[in-house]
Parts: sequence; C-alpha cells; structure tokens
Amino acid sequence: MSTQTDAAPTADEIRVWLTERIAFYVDTPVERIDPEAKLAELGLDSIYVLTMCGDIEDWLGIVVDTAMVWDHPTVAALADRLAEDVADR
Repeated sequence: MSTQTDAAPTADEIRVWLTERIAFYVDTPVERIDPEAKLAELGLDSIYVLTMCGDIEDWLGIVVDTAMVWDHPTVAALADRLAEDVADR
C-alpha cells in the first residue's frame, strides 16, 4: 500500500490564494486585483504585508520574511517565488 503525500501548491494555486487574501485585506472584489500590479498600488501597506506573511506561513508551512514580499512586489512574482520555496522543502 502506498501513501499519498500532499503535493505542494502550484504557482497558479498560490496566485489565486494571494489574490483572494489581498482582496479581503483591502476590501475589494477579487476581480479587481491585478496580479501584475505592485502590491503597494493594490493598497497593501507594511501592516498588511506582515499579516499576509503570517497567513502564508500558516498555509504553506514556510518562513516568509517581509523583505521577500517587497523583493517580489506583485502577486504573480510572489506566487512564483513561493511556489519555488514550497517545492524545495
């Protein structure tokens, strides 16, 4: 009998999750969140980024430094980086 492990989320799955979280934080419909827009342009400030890092850590089980968010300042870029990190664990 083989055991099945949970596959790491894909960049697309992470992108959807991030989009939903950001829409929640800034109280905006999900459809209005552009994955290529800068997070600051979407209304995320340092408090939201800190909260989002905690939510990402809880969901993905990895440590996320706030600098990663500013170094990957769009939903798309951050999702790609997070997908790499979870694939490497």
